[in-house]
Amino acid sequence: QVQLVESGGGLVQAGGSLRLSCAASGRTFSNYVMGWFRQAPGKEREFVAAISWSGGTTYYTDSVKGRFTISRDNAKNTVYLQMNSLKPEDTAVYYCAARAGGSIYYTSSYADWGQGAQVTVSS
Repeated sequence: QVQLVESGGGLVQAGGSLRLSCAASGRTFSNYVMGWFRQAPGKEREFVAAISWSGGTTYYTDSVKGRFTISRDNAKNTVYLQMNSLKPEDTAVYYCAARAGGSIYYTSSYADWGQGAQVTVSS
């Protein structure tokens, strides 16, 4: 099991930036593909981004490509989500997760989740 704690959420105006961090403890962090998901009120949790164990490969949902960047520092057991050019539709609770197996795009592929970080983008 991997314990995950997100930080860095907050309120920002449209066009602004935020960086989310997710600190991991427990099993060897570098063994895991890590993902970021988000859930807006009344909506299902959706895939945002994922990163391979080495950090060499990244994946993004189309709506954040060119604006968000996922990265990781295995020496610090931390994964990051840099969010630029934020839009009101990015408002959601953001979760990091450690993949257990299966497609990176599905919540069911991830076994361990953080508690979530609220991101609110005002217009």
